[in-house]
Amino acid sequence: MGFGMIAPFQCRACRGTRGALVLDLGVQPLANNLLSPEDLSKPEPKFPLRLAVCESCWLLQILDIIPPTRLFSDYPYFSSFSEATLSHAREAAERYIREFGLGRGSFVVEVASNDGYLLQNFTRAGVPCLGIEPAENIAPIAQQKGIETLVIFFNTETARQLASTRGQADLVLGNNVFAHVPDINDFVASVAGLLKPGGRCILEFPYAVDFIEQAEFDTIYHEHVFYFSVTALAPLFARHGLTVYHVERLPIHGGSLRLFAGHAAAHNSDSTVANLLAEEERTGVRSLDYYAGFADRVQEIRRDLCRLLEKLKGQGKSIAAYGASAKGSTLLNHFGLGRETIDYVVDRSTYKQGRLTPGAHLPIRPVEELVQRKPDYTLLLTWNFAGEILRQQTAYRAQGGKFIVPIPAVTVV
Repeated sequence: MGFGMIAPFQCRACRGTRGALVLDLGVQPLANNLLSPEDLSKPEPKFPLRLAVCESCWLLQILDIIPPTRLFSDYPYFSSFSEATLSHAREAAERYIREFGLGRGSFVVEVASNDGYLLQNFTRAGVPCLGIEPAENIAPIAQQKGIETLVIFFNTETARQLASTRGQADLVLGNNVFAHVPDINDFVASVAGLLKPGGRCILEFPYAVDFIEQAEFDTIYHEHVFYFSVTALAPLFARHGLTVYHVERLPIHGGSLRLFAGHAAAHNSDSTVANLLAEEERTGVRSLDYYAGFADRVQEIRRDLCRLLEKLKGQGKSIAAYGASAKGSTLLNHFGLGRETIDYVVDRSTYKQGRLTPGAHLPIRPVEELVQRKPDYTLLLTWNFAGEILRQQTAYRAQGGKFIVPIPAVTVV
């Protein structure tokens, strides 16, 4: 499961050759490769899934890379199905418009713009914007909302063409995309090429310290190549002429970081960066000891959850799950949970309903079936949206239904 040295190893950021295995999740299906019933007669592709840390720059990264074209050209995640995500996006957009004085003469670009859930706020405010979204099934949803969206991957060539034809951007945004890009140096170089001299780039992503300390192992899947700390990112941005000048910790997704960067000549780092770097140093981010117990904590969650589910099944209780998510796929497959334990998964996304989860092959049904079928317990696979989901499911809970939250520790609510 972990922990040990890896050979050969080459860091995807700094090219360092010393790395340590943090967690081995075995062979896993692609977490968003939802199946149709007819797919069950075909072999299901599965790949190794291992997490390592670079001893040179301390970047957490998976070792087994799947080409992005295979992962993102057809994508089942639509951001607008989450009320929390929509609210978070609206508040961020309104803040940036106000704080940076964005208006009709500005230009905002979002990388991995999904269904337009964020950029729609700029469009409503009259701020010119452009989405870059490689998923051919999602981009048209944004286009139908009147949001100009290019169906293409973001790289240095894309950035060069945009800068020459549309001009450089005042603001480049990337929410939960930065960790998905295997060629991280190309991504940062692309941002540098697209930004105006005084422009800003704002990225959000799961924060590595929260990830490690809360044993959020289910955030590991083949799409998530990296798990970032400021310690790992500051030198990466500096190599491309950019400065990380401000950082903010956010509670969303189990603990995220909002990172502000810009050309070094135009921005100076403030105290938030120095303070978080110092905090990471005290925490032990630059020490192998910090990562050594991660696998043990994961196995503790596995033991506690499987024992609870086995006990409940022995009592004749019915068990469902909430959230046909990528993180749910990792948990179900690593813990070996399938139809013998869980009857079905419910999900708000109509795109996912009627399909089957990867590996475990649980049927995906509408959320309304929790109230209709009344399972005694529901395993909350999308625990990162627990507050939103628990508020939505008052009727189910009023009937006596209970949720099992697996992370950071197994609890019943």
